[in-house]
Amino acid sequence: MLTAAIVGLGWWGKTITARLRTSDEIRITRAVDLFPERHADYSAVYGIPVGDNYADVLADPAIDMVILCTPNSLHTAQVAAAARAGKHVFCEKPLALTRAEAEASVAVCAQHGVKLGIGHERRFELAMLEIERMVRAGELGTIMHAESNFSHDKLINVPPTDWRRSATESPAAGMTAMGIHLSDAYVNLFGPVDEVFAMTAKRVLPGENGDVVSVLLRHSSGVTSCLNAVLYTPLYLRFCIFGTQAWVEYRNETHPDTPGPSTLTVQVTGKAPQVTTFDWTDSVRANLEQFAQSIRGEKSYAFTDAQKIGNIAVVEAVVTSAAEGRAVRLAP
Repeated sequence: MLTAAIVGLGWWGKTITARLRTSDEIRITRAVDLFPERHADYSAVYGIPVGDNYADVLADPAIDMVILCTPNSLHTAQVAAAARAGKHVFCEKPLALTRAEAEASVAVCAQHGVKLGIGHERRFELAMLEIERMVRAGELGTIMHAESNFSHDKLINVPPTDWRRSATESPAAGMTAMGIHLSDAYVNLFGPVDEVFAMTAKRVLPGENGDVVSVLLRHSSGVTSCLNAVLYTPLYLRFCIFGTQAWVEYRNETHPDTPGPSTLTVQVTGKAPQVTTFDWTDSVRANLEQFAQSIRGEKSYAFTDAQKIGNIAVVEAVVTSAAEGRAVRLAP
């Protein structure tokens, strides 16, 4: 059992705490927040003390790992501090806002011999795992193209002054909140991205960063892909891959914090479509527990360092492309 401190007690920090409450792999024993006085109810429910000193947590020999649920621009410095203190670190997405920052986080963790986890829980959904199996097995034939959408209205009541509305903290509309999960899946399935073209729109939400993002990508493998995210619409997730032998489509009306079923449709040339229904599983916990098992050497972690860096390179290119209205080529 690994002992962890969670840093940041917003919506997601509390969600992770709830998910790990009965885990046999990780136990959260300390929490850090800028305003600990606001979290008396949290301490009462979970029995976890809340302080405001991150350095104090890092100096605690009883803490094996930290879980960062903090504003995006803080991640790089917080990851480095954890690594230098000898703590494994699980960082909510995005790992960073620039490729250079992501490279620095990967490097400092390697230098100090600690593991670096990342909060892309959608990879652990059962339908996504089946899609990955099909792609790896070649069951779709040559992959031609992929398209996806991840949209919801869970953040529509966030005030304009919140960091989630900031063009510097959360650039390119819903890219760092939702689109980044889709680009992570693409990098995992199709490899590195060579070229990005993106645009954003500001339709109804207050704040600086807009509420719609659309992205076209070209992968080094030759696959093309596109993704969309809307910050003000009922929850919607569609993930579709087109191959020469078959296409596969994943439809999901649920979110990691709203359980429900999902469907996977496979259409093979000349055959009737096959539809499979998957029950909801706790993908947030699955990600964290696999990370813990990788720390103990029991399992490999699903995310490679190249993927962690490559996905942030995509995010940085999306921000540049949307701002400058041009295609952006990524360095290898």
